Amino acid sequence: MKQVVVENLSVAFPISLSRPQSLRSELTKKLSRIGGRVVSDDSHGAVLALSDVSFTLKPGDRLGLIGPNGSGKTTLIRALAGVYDPSAGRIRADGVIVPMFDIGLGFDDEGTGYENIYIRGLIMGLTKEQISKRIDEIAEFSGLGEYLDMPIRTYSAGMSLRLMFAIATSVQGDIILMDEWLTVGDAEFRQKANARLRQLTEQSGILVLASHDTDLLRQTCNVAMYLANGKMCHFGKVDDVLRQMNEKQDAN
Repeated sequence: MKQVVVENLSVAFPISLSRPQSLRSELTKKLSRIGGRVVSDDSHGAVLALSDVSFTLKPGDRLGLIGPNGSGKTTLIRALAGVYDPSAGRIRADGVIVPMFDIGLGFDDEGTGYENIYIRGLIMGLTKEQISKRIDEIAEFSGLGEYLDMPIRTYSAGMSLRLMFAIATSVQGDIILMDEWLTVGDAEFRQKANARLRQLTEQSGILVLASHDTDLLRQTCNVAMYLANGKMCHFGKVDDVLRQMNEKQDAN
């Protein structure tokens, strides 16, 4: 059964404190303001970006991550993708994971559009044969036509994003991870892109979406998690979690 099980997950990023006491104090204050907690001894420290987070997702679950900037949403998404290793606890993800962030990672400006489809596909874990089977569909969806035979450096920013999106969404996974909903290109392409994203999330077993758009979370997700300072404050139905988050923010 496709599922995600997270048990007592903590993620810490080491920092050096080998500097004068006044600078160390200022650094600690700054790091505390951007999220997480700073733990330290005399010469070493760490930003505790996530602390003791536990939850389980089953097939059909659409989890929305909410919270202020620096709350740990992106860290959790990247830990689920395997980008960050747990400092404590564990993650068990049963199924094919498709990360929908850093979609331009590995692009070569001197390579053609077609060459970059292969480069990006290999980075995503596809074989050359699997990429070849998808290349016509990717080319058609991008709408770039003969530009695919030209170097990426000749593309506008919008054209590059269209190609990145077409490649990233060419793989159907069991667990989709998104750090904000992707919106790319002009109005016509955005409509097509949103339709594809909806289809992908409906077909996937599990979705984890970090977003500040509460209307999107209500429309897309059935459960939500409110994170603050690296800790899971609330987990449950979307409206319940949003209400609890608003009450906490009003109290502060």
